[in-house]
Amino acid sequence: MEVSLNPSLLTQLPELKIGIIHYTKIVVAESPQMIKGRLQLYQENLYLEMQDQPVTEREGIAEWRQLWKQLGADPNRYRHSAESLMRRVSKQNYLTPLHSGVDLNNFFSLQYEIPVGIYDIAHLKGNIEIALGNEETGYEGLNGRFNTLNHILFSRDEEGPFGSPFVDSQRTAVSEATTEALHIFYLRPSLATVDAQKLLASAGKMFNQIHGGDYQIALLTNATPSTTL
Repeated sequence: MEVSLNPSLLTQLPELKIGIIHYTKIVVAESPQMIKGRLQLYQENLYLEMQDQPVTEREGIAEWRQLWKQLGADPNRYRHSAESLMRRVSKQNYLTPLHSGVDLNNFFSLQYEIPVGIYDIAHLKGNIEIALGNEETGYEGLNGRFNTLNHILFSRDEEGPFGSPFVDSQRTAVSEATTEALHIFYLRPSLATVDAQKLLASAGKMFNQIHGGDYQIALLTNATPSTTL
């Protein structure tokens, strides 16, 4: 399986950085109490921080809002997933644990202030490309409705679109039956390459400690726009 960045997307956003982690032989289950506690405490601390600093002024959130505008989308109408999570926390509408895959995915998104998506490879077919959506790009999302991804980044396989930093599709959702997964980190373009690699190494290690199995990391940039898993 090859994962690549669309060339025209890189022409428009040459500084784009996408992190990829490929997990194999994992076991997804109810999150350990340590993860549940850590996620809850992290949200409570974030809530306190946001009493003095609005969501849109947080560096990672603001950078992705700006990127949204660069691509032609309205960040107020179509909030990226990290901002949506952060807004929930700011209202004390804390995330409730679902299972270890989703819980850690949400934790990473809050911690790094970036959109992060995780997908069940059993429901993916062929190679994957990250591109820019148009009026015809869309899918049934985890939010329970059809989502059009015009001017929004999205991921597609041979069967069509399945993920984006806005909302992910139902088709490729991770469950407790998942044994192989693909993690996509929509990194802050301003993040130095060495720091991006450290972030992915840290996230991969933490996910691996909870889920077992093996993992492989790749960083997609203008210089290295594709990787083979």
